[in-house]
Amino acid sequence: MTLHPLDRFFHYSAHGSTLKTEIIAGLSTFAAMAYIICIQPALFSGQMTGTVTGMPFGALITTTCIASAFGTLVMGLLANYPIGLAPGMGTNFFVLFSVMGTCAAVTGSRMGDPVIWQTAMGVVLISGMIFLAVSFTGLRKMILNSMSPSLKFAIVTGIGLFIAMLGLKNGGIIGVENGQWTLKTAGKDTPSLIFLSGLIVITTLHYYRVKGSVLIGILFSALVALLCGKIRISGIVGAPANPMPLVFQADVATVFRHFFELLPLIFICFFMDMFDTMGSVLGVAVSAKLLNQNHEIERIEKIFAADAAATVAGALCGQSTVTSYLESAAGVEAGGKTGLVAVVISICFLLAMFFSPLIMAVAGYAPVTAAALVVVGVMMMQSVTKIQWEDYTEGVPAFLIFAGIPFSNSIIGGIAIGLIIYPFIKICCGRIKDLNWFSWLSAAFLILYLVLLNGR
Repeated sequence: MTLHPLDRFFHYSAHGSTLKTEIIAGLSTFAAMAYIICIQPALFSGQMTGTVTGMPFGALITTTCIASAFGTLVMGLLANYPIGLAPGMGTNFFVLFSVMGTCAAVTGSRMGDPVIWQTAMGVVLISGMIFLAVSFTGLRKMILNSMSPSLKFAIVTGIGLFIAMLGLKNGGIIGVENGQWTLKTAGKDTPSLIFLSGLIVITTLHYYRVKGSVLIGILFSALVALLCGKIRISGIVGAPANPMPLVFQADVATVFRHFFELLPLIFICFFMDMFDTMGSVLGVAVSAKLLNQNHEIERIEKIFAADAAATVAGALCGQSTVTSYLESAAGVEAGGKTGLVAVVISICFLLAMFFSPLIMAVAGYAPVTAAALVVVGVMMMQSVTKIQWEDYTEGVPAFLIFAGIPFSNSIIGGIAIGLIIYPFIKICCGRIKDLNWFSWLSAAFLILYLVLLNGR
């Protein structure tokens, strides 16, 4: 029997799949994760948060697609896994609010100055290079086992709450009055109607397991906004915006000039990327039944190398950490088994660049993507059940992270509170054996970070 050339490379028939199934699976995964093409440019351009970053909206659309396509293609060709990659939700907010905020403080620059986002990309670039370096070593496994699972899940849920809070703000549901968060009257104005319509559509479609529910909800919100006269669509298809204002602008030199202040952020970016990748890949591998007889993920070193390479490429394109997406499970559910799925996803991201006029119109009005942020927050909140609440030496530090991130309106602030107090609680409770090198190193780094930053 003569195999198709693609089958000889990807071996999809050996995994019980077909060419048609792999293509459908790739389209399914792309539909599930394509919302990032709208959210990432809106976030990093500042249109979503009402801040000035100095990063062009159009160029961000192009580089989001390029970085996602590159990372996904490497995953497919190098690791032969059906996983899509794109700028990670959670880490993108961390880079914008914590990394860029710190870069502004240490350089003495104002938001909007290019040196801020260029230095932030330098931080992401270095973290990706470290990730790439450890991907093929035994250090990878040691690092993955070093952090308390409860603290990992607390970081995920805390950032999820932070993202949902921004969604509620952009949706006109909550607002800030006299320095305090207040509840607005839902349905009183157009933004809240746009938000609520999108939220209902996404939730309903997600309940019925409709693939691409988040993307469909964003488009429905855009339709409501269009009918209300809040957005105008001047075109659907057009040439991609010039990416060069963002490409190869990562400022590593400035990072090294302020190395000690920025080292904790490099450290956290690296760990978030590694743990995100492990969680997403494990979820996809279990769903696709790709674990070996020892219940291990085969070619794990190639998977991590592909993810790390994607982070490096993303930083060079002016993007936050590019990582594996758990939404890849949508393609697995459709029967996808191999890296051919990833190749299809990669092609879809490249084609999406040519829809930049539509994306700019849709994502340029914050209430349109507000419901998607809340739903993403809900997805991330699922990790809260995995925290060991009954063990107070785990539960209390986890709660400080989980609650500290949204309450302090600072991702790095919430993470710092929990990770710093964790070893001290363990010592006082006679649980010093639970501590490892990561506990001490993270606490030391974050104390150094707070001391140096407050010293300015």
